[in-house]
Amino acid sequence: MTLISLIAVLCAIFCLTLSVVVIQGLPKPEEEALRPAFSQLFQGANLKRPTLIQGNGFEGRSKRTAEFHIPESECIYMTSEEGEYYHKAISPTESACGAYIVAEPDQLIEIRFNYLDVPCDNGGLVAVVDGWELNGEFFPTFDDNRIKPRETTICGQRKIKTRFLSSQNAALIQYRMPARGTSFSFSVKFYKNPTPCNVMVQDVEQVFTMRNYGRRSNCSLSTLFPAFVKVEGINVGVTPSIGRGVEMETGTIHKVRFQCQKRGLDDYVQIGGSMGLDSRKLEQADSLCGLNSKPVHHGELIACGTTTIRLVSSGAFDNSVTVKIRQIDEEDIANGYMSVVCELDEMN
Repeated sequence: MTLISLIAVLCAIFCLTLSVVVIQGLPKPEEEALRPAFSQLFQGANLKRPTLIQGNGFEGRSKRTAEFHIPESECIYMTSEEGEYYHKAISPTESACGAYIVAEPDQLIEIRFNYLDVPCDNGGLVAVVDGWELNGEFFPTFDDNRIKPRETTICGQRKIKTRFLSSQNAALIQYRMPARGTSFSFSVKFYKNPTPCNVMVQDVEQVFTMRNYGRRSNCSLSTLFPAFVKVEGINVGVTPSIGRGVEMETGTIHKVRFQCQKRGLDDYVQIGGSMGLDSRKLEQADSLCGLNSKPVHHGELIACGTTTIRLVSSGAFDNSVTVKIRQIDEEDIANGYMSVVCELDEMN
C-alpha cells in the first residue's frame, strides 16, 4: 500500500461518521443529527465537560452532586462525570439518541433514574445498556460479557427504583422522545472495580495490565481510534491457576493459533482492530502467549476505527499482559507501514 493511499484510508477512518444504534426495534436516526464523528468525540481530552443546569430550580454544582443538562443538539452525548443528568424534549423527533458514559478503567458505573416522563403510547422509550452499542455492535461482545439482559427498556410516567450497575467502565442510555415536553433525569456514580476485565480506554496514551484472575473469561481493552500497541510484559498460558509451581520464562510465542495451540494451550492474547465495536470481527496483527518479563516487541500499528487487545483465558492459568497503547501520530503515518488496515466497507 502506498503512503498516499494509506493516508487516505487513515483520514477516512478518522473522519468516519458513525450513527448511533437505536433502541431495539426503533428506526435509525437521520445521519445529519449525528455529526461530528463519534470517534473524534471520544478521544481523551476531547470528551466535553457536561453543561451545568442553571435556573428552573437547578442552581448548578452543589457541594455533593453536579447537575448537568443533555442538550437536544447533541444526539451522541458523551461524558465521564459523576452527577445528575437531565434531558427534556423541546422539539419532538422520531430519532433515537444516546448518552455514552465512560469511567476510569478500574471503575463500574451505577445509574439510578430520579424520574421518568416518557409516555409509552406515543412511541417514547428509554433503554439502559450494560456497555456500549453502536451500529448494531456491542462493547463488550456477548462472547466477552454473557450477563443477560444487556438492555433494559422502560417508559411511562413514574419513578424507577431499580439500580443499574454496569459490568465494566462503559454504559449507555438510549432514548427516543417523540412528544414535546417529555423528559427524564438520572444520576451517575462510579464505584471501584477490584477485578476489571473489559475496558474502554478514553486516554490517548495509557499503560494497562489485563488479568483474568484465574477465571475462565475473555477480557478486552478497546479504544475508538487507530493506535500503536506495544506489549511490555506477558504471562499467558504458563502459571497454573491452582498450585503455581515453578515458573520458567518461555519467551514470547507469536502467532499462537499455530504455536501455542500446538502445545495444547487455549490461552492467548490477540492484538488487532476493526471498524466497529464487535471484537469478533477483529483483524489480527498478532497473537501471543508465554512468559516474558521483558519482551522484545516493536509494537503494532492498527489503522482501524477501533483498536482491541483481547485476552482469551481457559481458566487453567493465571494470565496477565501489560500493554502500552497510544494514538497513532503523524510520524507513524509518515513511516508508511501499518500492521493492520481495516477496510471501510467492514461496517456494511
